Amino acid sequence: MTRLLVSCGEPSGDLYAAELVAQLRRSLPRLDVFGLGGERLEAQGAALRANVRELAVVGLFEVVAHLGRLRRVLRDLLAEVDRGRPQAAVLVDYGGFNLRLAAALRRRGIPVVYYVSPQVWAWRRGRVRHIRRTVSRMLVIFPFEEPLYRAAGVPVRFVGHPLVDLAAPAPDRAAFLSGQGLDPDRPVLAVLPGSRPREIAHNLPPIADALRRLRGARPEVQFLIAVAPSIDPDALRAPLAGLSVRLAAGVTHAALGACTAAIVASGTATVEAALLGAPMVVVYRLSALTYHLGRRFVNVPHYAMANLIAGRRLVPELIQAEFTGSRVAAEALRLLEDEDARRRMKEGLAEVRAKLGGPGASARAAAEVLAMLASSHAENP
Repeated sequence: MTRLLVSCGEPSGDLYAAELVAQLRRSLPRLDVFGLGGERLEAQGAALRANVRELAVVGLFEVVAHLGRLRRVLRDLLAEVDRGRPQAAVLVDYGGFNLRLAAALRRRGIPVVYYVSPQVWAWRRGRVRHIRRTVSRMLVIFPFEEPLYRAAGVPVRFVGHPLVDLAAPAPDRAAFLSGQGLDPDRPVLAVLPGSRPREIAHNLPPIADALRRLRGARPEVQFLIAVAPSIDPDALRAPLAGLSVRLAAGVTHAALGACTAAIVASGTATVEAALLGAPMVVVYRLSALTYHLGRRFVNVPHYAMANLIAGRRLVPELIQAEFTGSRVAAEALRLLEDEDARRRMKEGLAEVRAKLGGPGASARAAAEVLAMLASSHAENP
């Protein structure tokens, strides 16, 4: 029996971790997995010590408010590690928690594979030194991350992005839209407001303002709001009062593949939109104090992942003060009305997709983990 610790603290990490474990079980059907995750990881047979619903927080002060609970989760997880030592650990993104866990595992002599790098290239680059001391192998999903870690002396491999395999449109666009009560012959604006309650609280009011403006300018446009699995759809209804919108859960990829254009909260959803070729406006808002304190530490030319990967401003990004209903409506209206603008953006997004690596990212990551497990077994038979 091989025992593996897997730790992820967000819905996207839960997805990547579950795909990784599914690949590992092809070679290790009796793999014993425990740790932190969500429904997807649990469905792969993992025994969860805590669920991502308890852990996914955003913003400096939101994190501070949850520090006590995060410390308790860490203590509980390490107690389970000490009760039954794993041969290795796979930590997925969620840097604030997982880097502390990596240090504790290193002290116990447990090898750590870090899958999906914390965004050290965006802020707090000093964490790379900590990673060099505590992580046995870094597996990155963006091409620009590999040279950064290699230059810092961290063993690293670019495995590609797991969403390349997972982001697929509905097989029949017209049938999907009809099934959502929408007219396939009219323009569709997909809206992805975020995957955490605090994101929804900050992002949805200006998005709702934009939708009201768009309704006045283009009454034929249909609004399809893709609700993340971690969000209660009822939490979205009050800000959208009076608007004719379709709320749908579990249809993110189908919505992005079928839409004319999209409004997307910055994060993993922008990668999904890029992979599906959805012309988009990227938006994001934090609490004013969190943004004011944090922005001095951010060191990137763009916020949207599509722009970072492309190396240029490919999609419009409206962040914080620029994220207003009027600005969002203007950018969305341009995409809805200008076919050439949509075509040019789709061409750029195709370049982004090509840079994210070919299919098989989860299988390549699993091969690295299997090699680490084999090495651990050899050292501790």
